[in-house]
Amino acid sequence: MSSGSSQDIRGEAIHGTPRSGPGSSLVKTPAHLNSSGLRIEYAEGKGRGVYACREIPAQTLIEISPVLLFSAAEYEEHGRHTVLDHYTFVWRDGHMALALGLGSLFNHSQNPNVSYTIDPSTESINYVTSRRVIPDEELCIFYGHKLWFDPVGTTDTMPADAIEERDDGWGGLSGVADDEDDEVARGANEPFDSFADGDPSQLVPEEALPFKRLKLTPDEEEEGMDSVRTEEAWVVDLPDPRLAATMLKWLKQSGLDTLSMAHLKRIRKVDDKMSMVLILTREHPQPPAFPENIVLPPPYVLTVPKTAALTMTSLKLKSSLWPTIYAPRKRFEPEPWSRGKVRWACEAIKQVIKQAREAGDKGEIPIAAYVPVPYDEETRIATHMYEPISAHDTRTSLCHPLRHSIINLVRDVGELRASTLHPSSTPTLPSTPAFDTTSPPHQLTTAENRSVNGAHYLLTSLTLFTTHEPCIMCSMALLHSRVKEVVYMIPMEKTGGCGSLTCVPRLEGVNHRYVVNVWKDMGKEWVEQNGLEVNDACDA
Repeated sequence: MSSGSSQDIRGEAIHGTPRSGPGSSLVKTPAHLNSSGLRIEYAEGKGRGVYACREIPAQTLIEISPVLLFSAAEYEEHGRHTVLDHYTFVWRDGHMALALGLGSLFNHSQNPNVSYTIDPSTESINYVTSRRVIPDEELCIFYGHKLWFDPVGTTDTMPADAIEERDDGWGGLSGVADDEDDEVARGANEPFDSFADGDPSQLVPEEALPFKRLKLTPDEEEEGMDSVRTEEAWVVDLPDPRLAATMLKWLKQSGLDTLSMAHLKRIRKVDDKMSMVLILTREHPQPPAFPENIVLPPPYVLTVPKTAALTMTSLKLKSSLWPTIYAPRKRFEPEPWSRGKVRWACEAIKQVIKQAREAGDKGEIPIAAYVPVPYDEETRIATHMYEPISAHDTRTSLCHPLRHSIINLVRDVGELRASTLHPSSTPTLPSTPAFDTTSPPHQLTTAENRSVNGAHYLLTSLTLFTTHEPCIMCSMALLHSRVKEVVYMIPMEKTGGCGSLTCVPRLEGVNHRYVVNVWKDMGKEWVEQNGLEVNDACDA
């Protein structure tokens, strides 16, 4: 859009009132021929919009709009001074794009039922339903947070001079607590309102964040021999250096060449003596048996470094035990959070508290999990996450010990992803005289392949909020789901898998690590007052 947001869109029906001029008296709309079951309809106070004539399944391709491109100079000099400025997308290379067909008629919604993707290769925009659409329902997209109008039906009409470009800074969560008008709810929300005001783009210092970030890897390195972590491994001496190649080949064939040895060099030379490390004793308690055609002395146990060297000092110390790989890494550098993103997190926390309290009122264990719509638009598009997902504990009602809130949420996300990857009906393409029914099936582009492949990891790039520290089972489920970060409020000292009893993403050998943030100052009294207390031995 011409305001500078790369995904923002301006449509005709986005003003608080219809435009003046001939369009303002429009009561009849043109017929629109298509095979997707769509019609153009006029709504008082909104203008024209796109509506469903019949039920449309999720993931149905309903429109491919070609675009008319304007150069940056042409648009700056002419286009932005005309009505076109209300309909354009920002395209790459500074171009502006006018969506033709139905593309400019989709209205805005905070809870859209249509997602869109820009395709520069064909100079078009694809519109796909993100959920099931019922007959007569309006089809809407999400314009972004920088709106220059008040969506009809969401706020009182404002004077024209008071309508300006705004960003709520909350990732679309600004209204989640509108119905929380009782005193208890207000008391529960008070600790999370300190970031309600201020510039959303302002970065918040680490010490001022309302949560503490757990460090998954230590900053300090083994700089003294007494601090070097070690373990034992099987080692064999090689009387003939020519046996090294034979033994390396045998290690691969025997299955002893494991990832746990990747930080160690296989061969050590001391003067004229050559030795080879075989495998860690914890993985192979008994000495390895060599092939009959290889004559070697018996293997013996030797102490070796447990991890790679991160500094030159530790490299020297560790290599005195056994030659070690040097793998320096950056010190812990947490991702900066803006004030707007912190407000987004506060609203998500308020929502998960609400879900947990409602579950408790129904007789369930008051534990809930919540994945909001991502704060930044790039992640929303990459994850196709346009609606929040929440779940609460159902162990009591279902009499099932594994129905934890996080397991329920992961299951719900899985069902959503499954409907995305395997839609119930074939996407319906707009009819066109040039359509060739004998054409080969659509081949996925590299970007589409990445999207489909990534969808197998259910929570990739997403942030999960939960009232209580996840248990070890749930922490491992989150690891397998490739969640980006977890934010929890109440530590579970006896059962927690994200920092208390153990920290699953910190364990050695795991193939994914997610960020763990623990909300500050959630004391026992606050937990009790808000109905979130659970047995301290409960697996959350």
